[in-house]
Amino acid sequence: MATREWVLKKNCSISPRQLAKAYLALCGASLMVASYFTWHGAWLIMVFAVLEMTAVAAAFLYFGRHATDRECIALNDAELVVELVQAEKTRQFRMDPCRTRVALPVLSHGLIGLEGSAGRVEVGRFLTERKRREFAKELDQELLGHRVSI
Repeated sequence: MATREWVLKKNCSISPRQLAKAYLALCGASLMVASYFTWHGAWLIMVFAVLEMTAVAAAFLYFGRHATDRECIALNDAELVVELVQAEKTRQFRMDPCRTRVALPVLSHGLIGLEGSAGRVEVGRFLTERKRREFAKELDQELLGHRVSI
């Protein structure tokens, strides 16, 4: 049986490098405006501009750390490998495909549970509810086909 692989990830419209360039442009524009008003005696504008740039930097750092988050699920003859990448930290789970069960989410915003002898792993963070159900059915069919062929 051939290897089947699924990669689930966020739909990010901007890369971390582009985000840094956008932040620098934003800071430049904000500092120019704040400098103008500070020059004319409204020094409090500079304080708020610095606070604004700090808050935007914190939001951009959070986004940048999670821009490459993903879930990779690979099914081959010997095992089901689930790799979760979150904030540049990777966790990998190996499961027996013959003993792994796909548990559909109970709640509409719940995750798909992969239950096996090694424990439970939840996947589908980056899918809509409809896509999550479609993926769960597809994975369940692949696991069922794997059990039948062995």
